[in-house]
Amino acid sequence: MCSLCGLLGEDHWTDMSASPETFGGQSAVRPRRQERFRRVKLINEILKIYALRLDDWQGQSFILSSRTGKTEIVDNLMAVWPAAEQMIGRPLDPTDPAVLARLRNQTAGQ
Repeated sequence: MCSLCGLLGEDHWTDMSASPETFGGQSAVRPRRQERFRRVKLINEILKIYALRLDDWQGQSFILSSRTGKTEIVDNLMAVWPAAEQMIGRPLDPTDPAVLARLRNQTAGQ
């Protein structure tokens, strides 16, 4: 999505609550902002393994940042992963078995 579309309120398809007929289920009844915050929280569980953080920005974009102070504005959730890879300088695979194992260990400790 281009920045102008974001400002005009056009939703990206990754915004589940923007098109509940596509995804259905419980998420269809959640308010859009609540759903965005829930997704950011889940994505941050993965990103913290790589010393990165994602924050919602005005309900339109996201800010990806590193502990060293690098930041990048990303338009949608699909853009998070390539931006994160560029920021850390190596591939990032959220489905990697080692990453999934660390996530299981993190949630087991909570």
